[in-house]
Amino acid sequence: MPVERHRILLLQGPMGPFFARLAKELEALGHEVTRLVFNAGDLVFHRGRGVSAFRGTLDELPAAFRSIVEERGIDTVLLFGDGRPIHRVAIPEAERLGLDVYVFEEGYLRPDWITLERGGVNGYSRLPKDPEAYRGVSKPAIEVSPVGPTFGRNGIYATIYSLAMALGRPYFPHYVHHRALSPLPEAFHWVRSGVRKLVYRRLERGMEPKLTGALRGKYFLVPLQVHCDYQLAHSDFESIEAFALEVIATFAAHAPAETHLVLKHHPMDRGYRDYGGLFAREARRLGLEGRLHYIHDQHLPSLLKAARGVVVLNSTVGLQALQHGTPVIALGRGVFVMPGLTHQGTLASFFEAPTPPERGLYRGFRNHLLQTCQANGSFARRLPEVQTPTGVRWHPTAPLGLGSSRPGR
Repeated sequence: MPVERHRILLLQGPMGPFFARLAKELEALGHEVTRLVFNAGDLVFHRGRGVSAFRGTLDELPAAFRSIVEERGIDTVLLFGDGRPIHRVAIPEAERLGLDVYVFEEGYLRPDWITLERGGVNGYSRLPKDPEAYRGVSKPAIEVSPVGPTFGRNGIYATIYSLAMALGRPYFPHYVHHRALSPLPEAFHWVRSGVRKLVYRRLERGMEPKLTGALRGKYFLVPLQVHCDYQLAHSDFESIEAFALEVIATFAAHAPAETHLVLKHHPMDRGYRDYGGLFAREARRLGLEGRLHYIHDQHLPSLLKAARGVVVLNSTVGLQALQHGTPVIALGRGVFVMPGLTHQGTLASFFEAPTPPERGLYRGFRNHLLQTCQANGSFARRLPEVQTPTGVRWHPTAPLGLGSSRPGR
């Protein structure tokens, strides 16, 4: 069946060549693709035909956006991260102009998936909030391949991106990145992350056996998100620290005396933040010494399976916990927050008596995600057996005909 042709505008993508590869894949499907870049980091990974640069201020972006849409006849917009400042300006303009907007994000299902959803993700998602929409949804017949490690490649892309952004600042004088990003600090953070990983592996060597053994079913796990995660916008917290401190205080006041609280650092934030001092002070202040644990690189699926309950902001780790049948409470606005999946009471009531998920509802919800907005692959590396520019295995109904892309195309 022929693919309906569209005129597509790509805004900012993940650091690295993914959006350049996506443009090639879309063009191979017959679409006309324009890329708007906002800094030299975007430009170093995507140059040539169809690429335009925006060099103005955020206040000037709406007019520039409307101009390029009218000039190129754009009908569809694709972007990565609907919480970035430039996208929070561009998306309303696109909606006012009646354009289709699709948002990329890291996978709701991890680790071998990416998300492509119409309209927005998490708090902006159009996925139904009624549990009945997911009951009985059958599992799609799809092939899945493991992505493999991406840490090193992400580090290289981040360093190249930040170096290019710094060198090209005179050409993009008004650009402000959504997080602090400078080449030498960025390289330092990635090196420090690798060193810390080795140090934590040694210092925390006995924690995983303890949590999956003697403390099995006696601890609440709190997977922390990256400190600059723009998914914070889908919550009422201003920072990861504020989220963690509220969880700790509520645990101290309401959790049974025999239970423990385990805060797990996000692996991508290892080189940037260390909350050890903060959590130690809170443990002393609230009388939680010996019951509050701060960990880093233990095997997450094992911890989720052995936990009494899991507290997330809106992290998709919550979905991984639900897969193991572990009770979850989300304090932000995630796509999986609904009756039957997550605890619907207060955080205090969760610590006192966590509500387990309905296994059948979780299966139906997961199947729905696989059929509608998840694609097997990664932004950092191609699946070697998928011989398309992105190396992503799209689901059959993926938008813009991407689902018709096949290995060998």
